[in-house]
Amino acid sequence: MIEEIIQLDNIEINVRYALDPHKPVVLFIHFSGGNLNMWDAVIPQFEQEYSIIAPDVRGHGKSGKPLTGYHIDDMANDIYLLLQRLNVEQCHVVGSSMGAEIGLSLAASHPELVRSLICEGAMYNEFGEYGLFNGTGEEIQRRKEEEQTRLAERVERVFKTKEEYVEEERAELTQEGLWNDNFLAFLENSLQQLPDGNFTYCFLNRVRTEYVQKYWDLKFEQYYKKVQCPVLFLPSDEEWADEKIRSSLHSFASLLDEYEIERIENSIHAYVWMLLPTAAGQAAKRFISKYEIVKEGN
Repeated sequence: MIEEIIQLDNIEINVRYALDPHKPVVLFIHFSGGNLNMWDAVIPQFEQEYSIIAPDVRGHGKSGKPLTGYHIDDMANDIYLLLQRLNVEQCHVVGSSMGAEIGLSLAASHPELVRSLICEGAMYNEFGEYGLFNGTGEEIQRRKEEEQTRLAERVERVFKTKEEYVEEERAELTQEGLWNDNFLAFLENSLQQLPDGNFTYCFLNRVRTEYVQKYWDLKFEQYYKKVQCPVLFLPSDEEWADEKIRSSLHSFASLLDEYEIERIENSIHAYVWMLLPTAAGQAAKRFISKYEIVKEGN
């Protein structure tokens, strides 16, 4: 596979890809704070039958980090321009958390482009009727102000070496019973070097803050109404156990012509692709292959 930085209209996007004109395209979009290496144990399951595209979304990994532009629509437009540059006319989208939101935006704004969408995310809003918190306008504003204070207090940590960071994360994940080697490359690519030689997160606080603030006002039902492709929802165990989330998911699904909901046992939101890459990858692949067969048979 090739990994390179591609200059788009106003941003550089780092992307790993392998394109074969005879193979359908699968686009993998990572979660917030993530990078394309989260897919390292998933992509090999697709390489033989599919072309692959896995970018670092703007503000993440090795891609550009402009001062602004972190609404999911901005990030989806980057992906659209990237697909144009790579001469991709149609693709299947596999999205994790924020990646699912970006994939949803892409499918809503360019329905001719997205053949199927796997949403391991975008199952509920933050606020309002389909949100985790639903209250009066004053109550919602107060909650936003509280969350804004937390975002402002977040410290951007500095590490002398990447190894220091990786070992700290490894210890924490090990204590939680989650560590496996699939996290290694992901963590190693979660840092960027500072001018003084130290390292800090690729996902800068200013990027996180703008993304989260824009996320608060998203109404995913407005996007699902425009989606024309089949959608596979992959809720985690915790999400499925939450009555609000389950209700929201079903409400969003009811807006679609065709959808499936699949539960992967012991799944954890976002991390499922590194913790259970075979189960998650095969769920996505089964769904995609179903619509490849239907498409090719028409």
